[in-house]
Formats: sequence, structure tokens, C-alpha cells
Amino acid sequence: MLLRLPQVLDAAALARATALLQDAPWQDGRATAGAQARAVKNNQQLPGDHPASAELRALVLDGLQRHPLFFSAALPKKILPPRFNRYGGASNAYGAHIDNAILHDASGLRLRGDLSCTLFLSDPASYDGGELVIDHGFGQERVKLPAGDAVLYPASHVHRVEPLTRGQRLASFFWIESLVREPEQRRLLFELDMNLLELRRQHGESALATALTGHYHNLLRLWSQP
Repeated sequence: MLLRLPQVLDAAALARATALLQDAPWQDGRATAGAQARAVKNNQQLPGDHPASAELRALVLDGLQRHPLFFSAALPKKILPPRFNRYGGASNAYGAHIDNAILHDASGLRLRGDLSCTLFLSDPASYDGGELVIDHGFGQERVKLPAGDAVLYPASHVHRVEPLTRGQRLASFFWIESLVREPEQRRLLFELDMNLLELRRQHGESALATALTGHYHNLLRLWSQP
């Protein structure tokens, strides 16, 4: 399931994030790539120990915490602290690759990468190219979202970032280990949750809504791996 998360960052948070990244000391993105990805990765990343990184991570995680769709879609157990990258100039693309199954950071946090998320930080009108292209069972999805919006997608999908031909593309990216490992089970739970919200919106609380809510939580108990 590919899902757009609109306005993960509001205007104030987005302005702060872009200001923090304006004079960032970018380093070669291959420093954090796996063996396969390193051969096709050509971008820059903000060092994880840079003083701005902690504030930037907090902005992103706060936006996710408040977002009405993120928890329902991801059912997060662990989130690898967000990282930040830049495409532009000679460092302008990331060829086809698949994310590592097991991911870790400098603190020792280790997780299974069930979901990938890219949060766009640049106005799409400010750069040409730079689409995130995700391969899935029905073809390809080309993603280029407004600044502040994010896309959530299975980490098992092959994906790439098209070359930039103008401007720069700033983004945050991170991975999630879900309480529910199987993508189809997550999709069913998400769709049931969305339909329950619509049922309540149209008809208020009812015996039917209560019963279906019970089914949702019982399925979550059955499928989750806390």
C-alpha cells in the first residue's frame, strides 16, 4: 500500500526545517548506504551528529505523532530516527535499489524495515526531475509531493530517485518497524479503521460501530507482534 500523508509539517515547522538545512554541511550519501545501494547512490546527507539534526528529527517525529493517518497506516513499533538528504548539482540521483531488511543507527537501535517514508521539504516547482519512482505489482508510481507532505510505502519495493536537472530537492527519510508485519494485514486494518471513521461521521456512535470496532481490535491483537 502506498499512502500520501498530507501536511506532516505545517508551514511553521517546514520553514524551520528548511532554515536549519540552508547552510548544512552536506556529506556524501554513500556513507550510510548498503553494498548494493552504494553503487547507485549519488546524493548528499546531513551528518547524524550535526547540531541541527536533533531539532530536525524532533520536528518530523512531532509531525508524525499528530498526523491523523500515520498511526493507522503504519501501526509503528519502532521508527529509525529521521535522516535528511539533498539532491542537486553533481549529486543528483539515486538508482534502482531496495532498502535493507534490518536497519540500525549509531545509538544501537535496530529494527526490521517494514515501511519506508519520504517527507518532501522542497517546493516541487523549485526543481525539475527528482521524482521518487516506486515499483509495485501493478507498475510504477511516480511521486513528487508538495513540501511538508510525505509518502509511506513498503520497504520491500524497488525504488529510485530520478536525476535532477534544475534546483535542489531536500527531504527527510526514515524506516518503520510495524506492530503488524504483513502488508496485507496492515492494509485491511487501515481500510477498516477508515471505514469506521466514516461510519461514525455519518451515523454517530452506534451498536454497529461498536461491534466493528471490537473486530478491528481483535484482529490487531491477533496480528500484532508487540
